Amino acid sequence: MNNRSLCFNSSFKVRADPSTDGSTKKYIEGYFVVYNSEVELWSGYFEQIAPGALDDSIKNNDIRCLFNHDTGFVLGRTGNHTVSLSSDSKGLYGVVEINQNDRQAMDVYERVKRGDISTCSFGFIETSNEMQTAENGLVIHNTVTGADVFEISICPFPAYEATEISARTKAVSTDITRKIGLRKKALKNRLEALRNAKTN
Repeated sequence: MNNRSLCFNSSFKVRADPSTDGSTKKYIEGYFVVYNSEVELWSGYFEQIAPGALDDSIKNNDIRCLFNHDTGFVLGRTGNHTVSLSSDSKGLYGVVEINQNDRQAMDVYERVKRGDISTCSFGFIETSNEMQTAENGLVIHNTVTGADVFEISICPFPAYEATEISARTKAVSTDITRKIGLRKKALKNRLEALRNAKTN
């Protein structure tokens, strides 16, 4: 179980609502996670999030909304109700209330409004999964069925962080190498059994 992030293209939108005190509240909203949407993280490795995988986190965690996974750039959090999250059949929908006294937050709002930024991500620890491997052992499909979510992010680029790709690629590569070795050994044993059967 390692920390990682998964990114999606999103149809983010902004809105401004008048409040009772005469001011206007600004929001960024959209799907931060799309369920059953398979993403190829690197050649031969595909991952998707199953519906219901995030339900416990939504209910129990104080989830931060960050900009580009930067823990020093917090746009809001569920704990103080500046972020609200809900799950439906499509995915995890988030509404972030923008602090208009925060120049950085307003910069993000304006970039989303103009369409300069339209992708998102979320950081999580996988707690359960279902993995399928092709017969050749070179293609893996991983479905995350349980995840401990600690942050969602508005991101300029829909890609894994390079360090995360490197760490996970190495782990998966090791697993693939092991499975290929077992397959070769099984084929070798089968050939030897056939040869022995012919000699007898």
